[in-house]
Amino acid sequence: MSISWGAQYPKLKTNLRLAINRLKLMGKKKTEMAMKARTEIADYISANKADRARIRVEHIIREDYLVEAFEILEMYCDLLLARFGLIEQMKTLDDGIAEAVISIMWAAPRLATDIAEFKTISDQLTIKYGKPFAEAARANQLEFPAKVSPKLISKLSVSAPPKVLVERFAILS
Repeated sequence: MSISWGAQYPKLKTNLRLAINRLKLMGKKKTEMAMKARTEIADYISANKADRARIRVEHIIREDYLVEAFEILEMYCDLLLARFGLIEQMKTLDDGIAEAVISIMWAAPRLATDIAEFKTISDQLTIKYGKPFAEAARANQLEFPAKVSPKLISKLSVSAPPKVLVERFAILS
């Protein structure tokens, strides 16, 4: 077993690429499942099972939010790959990648079951930027140099979708 004293950049780069592929795959899979579920909703509505339809609608909306979160995280992974030199060469976190790094570290424990690569990415970023920084990022307690994307926070929120949105979605299905 080898002892590593710093971030392993090839490992980080590889896992960023793998995460992008997995995010795309999971997003596509969840989108296809949501399309199939829309026909179920129409069936529930035609059978006068409004409560059951509303539950399915809420689930579809949550899945849509998750797909949008995947797209945001995919963009952040792309950004880190495009600016990988900043990670390798700078001792401190560059402002140009701060939101991406912090948001990925915040999302990693929340999406560990879906995107296993985020654990490795988060571990490597923790080695690079330090444990206190990583803990603050995961708890969304950072203000400077950036904070977790508010859009990402809302997309990964566990709260129920707004009632108006659920009703509109059910009408359109």
